Amino acid sequence: MKKAVAILVLALPVAALAAAGSGYLKLPGGKFSSALRYEDTRQVTIAPFELQKLPVTNAEFLAFVKQHPRWRRDQAPKVLADERYLDHWAGPLKLKDEAQARQPVVNVSWFAASAYCEAQGARLPTWSEWEYAAAADETRTDARKDPAWRERILSWYSRPSSGTLPRAGLQTPNAYGVQDLHGLVWEWTDDFSSLMIASDNRKQGDPNKAEFCGAGALSMDDRENYAVLMRVAMLSSLEARSTTANLGFRCARSAKP
Repeated sequence: MKKAVAILVLALPVAALAAAGSGYLKLPGGKFSSALRYEDTRQVTIAPFELQKLPVTNAEFLAFVKQHPRWRRDQAPKVLADERYLDHWAGPLKLKDEAQARQPVVNVSWFAASAYCEAQGARLPTWSEWEYAAAADETRTDARKDPAWRERILSWYSRPSSGTLPRAGLQTPNAYGVQDLHGLVWEWTDDFSSLMIASDNRKQGDPNKAEFCGAGALSMDDRENYAVLMRVAMLSSLEARSTTANLGFRCARSAKP
């Protein structure tokens, strides 16, 4: 029976896989202790919000590109997406195979990711929202103090990222029901470019240096959480038009009252 179901899923056309999509889950928000300092405090208040259960897949992004030709890889303005934009696809409107349809989309710029979310009536999550959701393991909403959990995450960062990506949705959902926040791809956040800058740049010496990843550790309060530092440093080193083979995204929505 399981084999038959697997065959049926693989036989679905790309359009059907895109239509299935990954739904949104409501996260309660509240007071949260961030690894970053904001105005000399780590405590942030996160309003209730909705986050996609899975990262956006190639099939979903292909459906978006077909509806918005401006974001085809052969038409997207170079100021909005660099030369690697969607270069893992077989063509501007064609994936390599059905297996790729279920993998998270990568080689996508912040501009393109933001446009996709906007077209869905959503937005990219803020860093605080993403960090809040990603602090949970399978049973706890905040597992960050657990050395074993931290080591598990760090083991992913230490693996080469040149291999074929697994399909989205294979990992066990965390306590909120969200999947693949760790161990699959890096993910864009709406405010990625401001993560490294302290509330007063004069505390970091040359103000211009605060714009680059080398100054990032100075705004990190929880220096033991090396995995968070790596992710923040990676995001802050990018431009909004940048794309990489292991960077994807998922969308968020502000919760309705």
